Amino acid sequence: MTTPSPYPEANDDSRASDCPARNTDVAPGASAPHPSRAEKPPRQRRRALRGSSTELGLPGQGSTVFLSIAATVALALLWWQTTRGGWIPPLFLPSPAAVWRAFVDAWQGRIQGGLPLSEHFAWSAARVFGAFAAAVLLGVPVGLLMGVNRLARGLLDPVLEFYRPLPPLAYLPLVVIWFGIDEASKVVVIFLACFAPIAMAARAGTRAASVEQIRAVYSLGATPAQMIRHVVLPAALPEILTGLRIAIGFGWTTLVAAEMVAATAGLGQMVLNASSFLRTDVVVMGIILIGLIAWSFDLLMRWLERRLLPWKGRH
Repeated sequence: MTTPSPYPEANDDSRASDCPARNTDVAPGASAPHPSRAEKPPRQRRRALRGSSTELGLPGQGSTVFLSIAATVALALLWWQTTRGGWIPPLFLPSPAAVWRAFVDAWQGRIQGGLPLSEHFAWSAARVFGAFAAAVLLGVPVGLLMGVNRLARGLLDPVLEFYRPLPPLAYLPLVVIWFGIDEASKVVVIFLACFAPIAMAARAGTRAASVEQIRAVYSLGATPAQMIRHVVLPAALPEILTGLRIAIGFGWTTLVAAEMVAATAGLGQMVLNASSFLRTDVVVMGIILIGLIAWSFDLLMRWLERRLLPWKGRH
């Protein structure tokens, strides 16, 4: 038995001798470890990982706002220089100034038809968003039902897969014959363009629901409707929102074709009417306006996706 020394220094030395010594030897020719290479705390490691992933260009990391603005400015400058230098005749590509004047004239109702631009926009927005809302209300339940029910999938999948790749102009004459030349035919054409991607996205999203979760809610006495509401729908929500973004793009794409049928107002009708009089400045203005409206709604859907699904894309 070792008798403790009355001197604290001796006791410290004895305790230190009992502990395993840390290897501080450095191999010949090797440099001592740099302090910055020491193990970092977890928070610093996460920051370093985020920084390295941004540099490597991993999905979901880094901002593209600057690149988008730079690309838009470069495209606008190229357009301005092309028309200013006379490389392309104004009939084929009007100048930005001519397109702006066409926008002012359309806003004040000084183009063909005499309707102000706000009224054209109101008619087009009512058709697109009305058809889009109907497609959401019908497409999401149909897609979820196809994903969880084999009978529904077997009955509806062939019909959906058959008409999904068809262009709207292919069945537009039939829609006009069936529904007439009133607003119903225009809304139905846009509805059919929006319905397929929404239903397909909802059906694909049902695969994200795990079997364990479904069995767990059934073991707690849940009904099939409660299972779909509390398990399948939240799991499918990311795919559904992606389908909504695709569907609204298809809706605005189909707008021009829908307004070919006896329309007296609308952005598509304004573009078609201007093309008959070779008003390419109005045509380009309408194309830019439709693109900006669709892009704005897509940004709104992205914001909604970030609010509802903050975990999407994170690891």
